[in-house]
Amino acid sequence: MAYFCGMFNQLGSVPGTALLLALLAVPVSAGEIESLLQTEMQAQHVPGLACLVIRNGRPATQFFAGRANLEWPSPVDAETVFEIGSISKQFAAASILLLAEEGKLSVEDSIGKFFTNAPPAWKLIKVRHLLSHTSGIHNYDGLDGFELRQHLTQAQFIERLARLPLDFAPGERWSYSNSGFNLLGYIVENVSGKNYWDFLQARIFTPLQMTHTTRRDPWLVIPHRAAGYTFTNGVHFARDYDLTDLFAAGAIVSTVGDLAKWDAALTGNHLLKASSRQSWWTPARLNNGSNAGSVRHGEPGGYGFGWFINTVNGHQNIGHTGVTSGFSAANELFPDDHLTIIVLANTDEGVFAGDLARKVASVLFLPAGK
Repeated sequence: MAYFCGMFNQLGSVPGTALLLALLAVPVSAGEIESLLQTEMQAQHVPGLACLVIRNGRPATQFFAGRANLEWPSPVDAETVFEIGSISKQFAAASILLLAEEGKLSVEDSIGKFFTNAPPAWKLIKVRHLLSHTSGIHNYDGLDGFELRQHLTQAQFIERLARLPLDFAPGERWSYSNSGFNLLGYIVENVSGKNYWDFLQARIFTPLQMTHTTRRDPWLVIPHRAAGYTFTNGVHFARDYDLTDLFAAGAIVSTVGDLAKWDAALTGNHLLKASSRQSWWTPARLNNGSNAGSVRHGEPGGYGFGWFINTVNGHQNIGHTGVTSGFSAANELFPDDHLTIIVLANTDEGVFAGDLARKVASVLFLPAGK
């Protein structure tokens, strides 16, 4: 398996990306991380992998291995574009908060304010309930009638979703729901007067120079797009292209370099105000006052606005994983350690990318409390 892993003393030292690796003193060698990543790739039969480690705000180690497409020679590199799945939720949440900063909406608004065809059962649901998976709206993912090939309009999506009863009263429980984040995308459209993807391009992708980031639609020609794969009975298969329409909940494709620009903008106060960042990185509260969220990788935590908030081995962790047909992704921040780990892979091995990011983090962590 061909691979590239290293540390560099000059940004942009590898052609094709503006954000690569800077020489940086770290407590382990690049070779130690390389060995871990190679071992995990082989164990999980991963066709292609890209990993970027950022420390103290600067890229520290990058790893590219395997192939973006098994049908022709296509080594994974800095420009390989992967589906990032539910990491897309961060962008939907940021869009809502940008509009809130402009006074065009409030997270306390009832969603009925934005949808003329909202059913009566939704009248007590607020925007913050959608952002934190506490709305009670049933998760449409996997249900018939919501496939990408249906080309549902906003009105059709809401009409079909409205047929489903609420799973619980708003704020009573936490239950992961792609439905809520798709509705957030439609709220962005209705408030801004722009197509959701045009809004992202104008307000986030272009200002942050995320030139390899867009939506995953199969009919788009996307240079360096990786193909997705499943591994069954010892054989790789191309992913099933009868896809659920994930829209704002999970339909973005990107690169490790572009996601590094995204994280730098957030931690460097270049996109959202400090008050907005605090709101989306603070666990939401249920009606009974407890944190909204679930136990994640064995440690209790919570869910903010498009981000899981908890700890790993005693270290604060803010991040999200993404899984779509044929792809696994993770964007994990460890604020106290000034560490970010981004993993993108063209495998559908569930939480592979998230588990791998945490293993890399564990290698890099100093002893807790030091």
